[in-house]
Amino acid sequence: MATDELVKTTTGIATHGAARLPSVDVDSFNIEMKDEEGFLGDRASKGAFREILERWRKPLRKSGEDPFGKEPSDEISKKTLDAILVGDDVEAWAVVHSAIEDFAQELAYVTRRFLKTKAWAKTECIVVGGGFRDSRLGELAIARTEIILKAEDFKVDLVPIQHHPDQAGLIGALHLAPSWIFEAHDSILAVDIGGTNIRCGLVETGWKKAKDLSKARVVNSELWRHADDEPTREGAVKRLIKMLKGLITEAEKEGFKLAPFIGIACPGVINEDGSIEKGAQNLPGNWESSKFNLPASLIEGIPVIGEHDTAILMHNDGVVQGLSEVPFMQDFDRWGVLTIGTGLGNARFTNRHKDNGKDRDSTENGKKKGKDNNKNGKE
Repeated sequence: MATDELVKTTTGIATHGAARLPSVDVDSFNIEMKDEEGFLGDRASKGAFREILERWRKPLRKSGEDPFGKEPSDEISKKTLDAILVGDDVEAWAVVHSAIEDFAQELAYVTRRFLKTKAWAKTECIVVGGGFRDSRLGELAIARTEIILKAEDFKVDLVPIQHHPDQAGLIGALHLAPSWIFEAHDSILAVDIGGTNIRCGLVETGWKKAKDLSKARVVNSELWRHADDEPTREGAVKRLIKMLKGLITEAEKEGFKLAPFIGIACPGVINEDGSIEKGAQNLPGNWESSKFNLPASLIEGIPVIGEHDTAILMHNDGVVQGLSEVPFMQDFDRWGVLTIGTGLGNARFTNRHKDNGKDRDSTENGKKKGKDNNKNGKE
């Protein structure tokens, strides 16, 4: 099948990994920068924080005064660390705060490098998502990073993502869909694929309450920790189809007007035809094979939703998580997202503000064109 035919078959409405979406232009995503120590994102990942915590525990361990005892640093839960921040154990508190400070310095270094790239020029606000954000220590690290950058005269806001990180990747899928979806339907299916988990959700649009999708919510979701099962690629797709079919049944039972649309968030560089160019190395099996196309595989398993042909759009997971913030970023023109997880996801957006239902950029171009025509007429 030719590439253009495949794109039509798997989407019917747009291309995967598109740079132009209904509400924003995606200026860049999944940038992989390096320094002398390796990939830049590795300096500000969940694993990096655990390594920093371990470094601060080592000298105390030698003197037998480690407040965490023998528990490995990578097994101490975020809940435990958060409790220490409001507890009475001053030494443990000091260790955690030292780790937060060092991590914030690393995150500031990485963010600084992003802001100096052409793609991230003039960024006004950065949303920080990912699992690390879902904790008090994550929020403190984000706030401290903002202070460090502002002290260096970087005019950029850093804010934690508003939705729970587990839900942001599902809600963001709404912003892949064309506006006609929302006029006749009140919900969609969304998939958030990660190196450890695959999460599927039934997402209510809330479009009648708020046209900007700010009232969207995840009605139901199912999580599969595929890293524990180590399935084959085909096994993972089969399980994913089963999860989605379960949500379709659930939507019918609950009386939702489910759209014939599935939005997918997936790691890596997503090509127009739905293949994955690179960055999917943590997924089960070889997802970067030229013979594998996830949207096409899902279409085979779920050819219709309701009475309509299924349409699917897939984009990078960092992009989709960032898209959940679109309604709350309207005071900015250019903004980005950093997702702190196994690695550091990243995307930069330019808002396509609308005036009277028209894109501002097309309106301004029209005005400019009119001026040019007037000018030519006078001459």
